[in-house]
Amino acid sequence: MYNGILNVYKEAGFTSHDVVAKLRGILKQKKIGHTGTLDPDAVGVLPICLGSGTKLCDMLTDTGKEYRAVLLLGKETDTQDSSGKLLGQWEVNISEQEAREAVMSFLGDYEQIPPMYSAIKVNGKKLYQLAREGKEVERKPRKVQIHDLEIENMELPRITIRIGCSKGTYIRTLCHDIGRKLGCGGIMEFLERTKAGGFLVKDALPLAEIERLREEGHLEEKIVPVDSIFSCHEAVTVDACFQKLIDNGNPFYLPMIKERKQFIPEEIVRVYNEEGRFYGIYKFCREEGRFCPVKMFMENGQ
Repeated sequence: MYNGILNVYKEAGFTSHDVVAKLRGILKQKKIGHTGTLDPDAVGVLPICLGSGTKLCDMLTDTGKEYRAVLLLGKETDTQDSSGKLLGQWEVNISEQEAREAVMSFLGDYEQIPPMYSAIKVNGKKLYQLAREGKEVERKPRKVQIHDLEIENMELPRITIRIGCSKGTYIRTLCHDIGRKLGCGGIMEFLERTKAGGFLVKDALPLAEIERLREEGHLEEKIVPVDSIFSCHEAVTVDACFQKLIDNGNPFYLPMIKERKQFIPEEIVRVYNEEGRFYGIYKFCREEGRFCPVKMFMENGQ
């Protein structure tokens, strides 16, 4: 079984669930999960967690993302992108300076109303299910952060923008809101996710390439090990005679490790056995002088 994270380039026409289903067939394993939904028409980085790496799904989903989007002014649709039903169309009589000021005004925190075509649940039902039934419900604004915003190209009525944002930000809605601010409407015509959880679009692999690498026996070289996600934390090695403790996911004490250094209270460390097998991340409790498990990643078969 493969364990770790695979940086997949999601192509247009696939849902994120489609990608997982296809990978289950390619890799011949069931334990696979994705780290944040991309719309079917969107492309780009989709980190996929494999085996013990599936325990990282929530952690990677919570990270900020970067996108490249094409905003088309002069239209509004029910989905806020080019795939939806046209609701209105207007002349775009604005200057480039007005467009630039409107785009850049969204830099920072802003209250965003989630679109009806989204997977957010209201009273146990997903919004897009209600939208398909022709229903619209009130949605509460949610604070999102646009921490990086750059106009890469402007040929009105189209504007290509690069966006760095917090989790939960809808780029479709950002395009819609920019169009509303300019008074001419706007939709998202194209979207590519260029970064997610430290994974970059330049390293992302399409499904056909993944299948080829697996057949040639080189796929392991492209799978990012689970412990690399925690590379910013100190590594500690448990002495072989105490390995049973970590085999069972138990705490262990300071004298039981090979390293002799000072640890600060609540410090997070990566824990290994003497053979270099990664077990998980632990927290140092100084008062007790022991390391307590935070999240275990028992990589079976290694």
